[in-house]
Order: sequence, then C-alpha cells, then structure tokens
Amino acid sequence: MDVGFLGLGRMGRPMALNLVRAGHRVRVWNRSPEAAEALRAHGAEPVASPAEAFRGDAAVTMLADDAALRAVIVEGGLLDQAERPGLHLGTSTISVALAEELAAVHGRAGVAYVSAPVFGRPDVAEMGKLNILAAGPDEAIARAQPLLDAMGAKTWRFGEAPARANAVKLAGNMMIVAAVEAMGEAAAFGAAHGVPASDLLDLLTNTIFAAPVYKNYGASIAAGRYEPPGFGLALGAKDVRLALAAAEAARVPMPLASVLRDSLLDALAHGDGEKDLAALATASMRRAGRG
Repeated sequence: MDVGFLGLGRMGRPMALNLVRAGHRVRVWNRSPEAAEALRAHGAEPVASPAEAFRGDAAVTMLADDAALRAVIVEGGLLDQAERPGLHLGTSTISVALAEELAAVHGRAGVAYVSAPVFGRPDVAEMGKLNILAAGPDEAIARAQPLLDAMGAKTWRFGEAPARANAVKLAGNMMIVAAVEAMGEAAAFGAAHGVPASDLLDLLTNTIFAAPVYKNYGASIAAGRYEPPGFGLALGAKDVRLALAAAEAARVPMPLASVLRDSLLDALAHGDGEKDLAALATASMRRAGRG
C-alpha cells in the first residue's frame, strides 16, 4: 500500500519502520525533520510537509496529543486539500470528544476514519506486537488490516463508532496508572515495616499479580529505574485527565481516577513528568516520609 505516516516519536518511529519492513511504500513526516530523514536509510521516504504525507491509500497518525492532532489535521486543512488519503488510521491516544469530532469532519470530507489506539510500549512496537484497538467502518478497517497486521499482534474491534476505541484506550490507561499507584503505596507500606520494595514486589508480581503491567512497572519501581521512559508520567497524567473529562461528559463517577489525578499532579510538581510512569511510586514514598 501507499502510506503516509505522521509522527515519529518513541512509538511512531518503530511503527513506521514495521510498515516499511512489510513492503509498503511509506512516506514519513515529523515536526522535527531530522526524525524523518533518519528513516531514509531504512527505506522510508521523508517528506517536507504533512500534506505530502496525508495522501495515498492510507495515512497513519501517531501524534502526541489532542492539540498536535488538531493542529496538523484539522487546522492544517489536510481534509480540504485536493489529494487526500483513502482512509485515515488514527493511532494517537486522544480524547473521546476529539475522536467524535474527527469522525464528523472526516465524514464531511469523504475520508474514512478509523480510530486505532494501541497498547504496548516502544519495545513492543519495535517487535510489531502491539495490541491495536480499532473502531470505524467495517470496510475501512478491512482495507487497513494489512497495516494493522504489520504493526500489531492482534486487532481488537469495537464497532463502527471510532470514539469507542478511544474510550477503551483511556479506560485501559487509567487502569495501568491505578496499578502503578497501588504498587507505589504497597511499596511505601512495606518499607515502613522493614520490607524492601524489591522483595515485596518480586513476590506480588510473580504470584497474585503476575501480569505484564505489574511485572514491568513493578521491576522499575523495585530498582528505582525511571529513565529512559517507556510510557512517560506526563502522558499518563494527560490520559487520566482525558478519562475524567469523558466520564464527566457521560455522568460516570470515577473516584479512583480522581485520586490518581492528584497523585500524578504531586509527581509532576516534583519534576517527574519526563520520567517513566513508574516514577509515580515516588509520590507514595514522599507522602510516607521516605522520599
């Protein structure tokens, strides 16, 4: 397929490379052109503007947040240009409200829109093993399937309303943050009773909480290893904020998410925003007088 890929950060870069490896023609754009140029040696085609990437059989976006996606796609006028893609695969983690808006503006422009946010850290993206949540027109998802297969281990479908995939993604990310907060509080509690975090979390993550999220973040907490970030703490804070906004709009109380927001704000206020989400555990230690 002839594909344009916009956004080459920690997640976008390996996803674009996997499309190249799968044999697709991939034009790449990034706000910092050096990131796009670095992929030339791997077979990608750097382009100078978003408009040059947003065309062909499909365009894939992996931009940082609502503001970036809105600036490039909506305010950038890409849906108004004469040459547009056959479909737009939006893989960014964005708000439910923006996903609904994007579905509407794409519909008016005659461009199929599929929300396809992903679960997995950069190392998982490199292996092409992401879990991809897809929602949008069935025909469009079918056309996008070769791209989804190149980037992910499995595509999970959530109906034809694109915003459903974004709601699932935000729910999942809220649960990830909750797991990290729980481990941080447990580690602080254990430390107050003379139990090292490494011993406590080694037991818990290999028995009653033997799931990837607990194992991966638990190992980082136990080792005090928060850099380089896999999933940044500031991004986790953004996602909890988006979940709370969508919950308020739907009149769904989420008291746990409110607690997580405050704990994340604590970590942000102490300068941990650019660290891995596992650094949230340090907020629990500080509150216990052990930071």
